Amino acid sequence: MSDEKLQKVLARSGLGSRREMERWIEEGRFSIDGERAGLGDRIGPAARVTLDGRPVKLIFERESQRRVLIYNKPLGEISTRHDPEGRKTVFDHLPALSQGRWIAIGRLDINTTGLLLFTTDGELANAMMHPSAQIDREYAVRVLGDVDDAMLERLKQGVLLEDGMARFTDVQYFDGEGANKWYHCVVMEGRNREVRRLWESQGVQVSRLKRVRYGPLFLPSDVPVGTWKELTPKEIKALSKMLGLADKKPTRLKPAEKASLERRFKRQRSRREEGPKHKPKGDAQV
Repeated sequence: MSDEKLQKVLARSGLGSRREMERWIEEGRFSIDGERAGLGDRIGPAARVTLDGRPVKLIFERESQRRVLIYNKPLGEISTRHDPEGRKTVFDHLPALSQGRWIAIGRLDINTTGLLLFTTDGELANAMMHPSAQIDREYAVRVLGDVDDAMLERLKQGVLLEDGMARFTDVQYFDGEGANKWYHCVVMEGRNREVRRLWESQGVQVSRLKRVRYGPLFLPSDVPVGTWKELTPKEIKALSKMLGLADKKPTRLKPAEKASLERRFKRQRSRREEGPKHKPKGDAQV
């Protein structure tokens, strides 16, 4: 088999997205056969790769899997893999993997709920997150304050935030009366707190924020808060085609793995809000 780019193999192996792997390579965290790795390096199955001095198990194209999960994130979970403050993370309740690891496709802040996607395939994660893909994200948002047509038009035309211009490609009234109303809004980027900051720039307060769609994938009604559902091979094939990715063979789990996954799926319970994993020491407030 021909050699592959280092960052592509690392992303496929579940260490993170391709862009994240490129950053780690630039930071000098990887070595190949004892030598510091660089962007553009290519490796084959015989290469010995380490991350921060520790060996890395690599997955090459012929043995790779492409799995995708839809997760309904509850309030109070953070989108990092580990948290020094002991807060619950979105990774805590995902099914275990025998190969690779789950990669989050984008993030949601601790106070945002709803659709979060995970995959075992770094190439798919990179394709969905890269700005050139122009994949839109739709949110349901409850705002407190007076909203008129002129405000909605400003939000669609563009608002100057501290990190540049931002706008909704679409925003529509959805439900509610009085000061609290629900709107659905669409953004094309994944900038930090972009939806909240756009509304706050108009002098209104966001009291609830939930992602309901990422590109072609909607949050299904049969995925309660705090639970997950795996896409079928047919759904993954359609998503891969939309992203311009080559097909991969459907994942074939061993009987024991399949049984364990089914038990884990059936044991899921709705979790609307998460608190800390443990009480903080001293008089610290959460």
